[in-house]
Amino acid sequence: MSLPDDSFTTVFSAALRGRPCAVVGLDDAPQPLPVPAWLRAADADDLALLERCQGPTLDVGCGPGRLSAALAERGGVVLGIDVVHEAVSQTQDRGVAALHRDVFDVLPGEGRWMSVLLADGNVGIGGDPEHLLTRLRELIDPRGRLVVEVAAPGVPDRAVWARLECEGIRSRPFRWAVVGADGVTALARRVGLRVTELAPVGERWCAVLEEAA
Repeated sequence: MSLPDDSFTTVFSAALRGRPCAVVGLDDAPQPLPVPAWLRAADADDLALLERCQGPTLDVGCGPGRLSAALAERGGVVLGIDVVHEAVSQTQDRGVAALHRDVFDVLPGEGRWMSVLLADGNVGIGGDPEHLLTRLRELIDPRGRLVVEVAAPGVPDRAVWARLECEGIRSRPFRWAVVGADGVTALARRVGLRVTELAPVGERWCAVLEEAA
């Protein structure tokens, strides 16, 4: 019996409340959504990633807020945004400022953020990384930076239609993208940015993008 399609927000909210969930369509086989990792406190690799954030930071797709909370604990100004109410609520429960907002909506501090964070694959939001990074350029100060988690070397860039599937519910298809370490330099160049750092962070990879000279 096939499941009825529901909204991304409904299914992702169920996952954040503890219902087992998988992503279908991103890889050859369904992949478990790593919600337990997002619900815990930031670990050493997360903190190493956050070292790249400088000054007031916008956490795009903040989820349940572990990275926003870690930035706030360092004493920095941070705002999380997410399209899912449950994610925003859980971030606020950690004592961190967060808004229910799409990154393409009007946002506080446009053009003044010193860092914008795209972690946990969020460079894939909307399935069009060029469009997303072009928007993020509007949000950062000219001296600012984008801190972007990318896939490891050898992982090809791609855009796909994916779904979330939890017990008894699944989302409608949504567009998502993967950007790898091998492709991020060319991507940055296409939107007027340059990669000033590309490095492993534990088992993950991070790119720092700044305005092209």
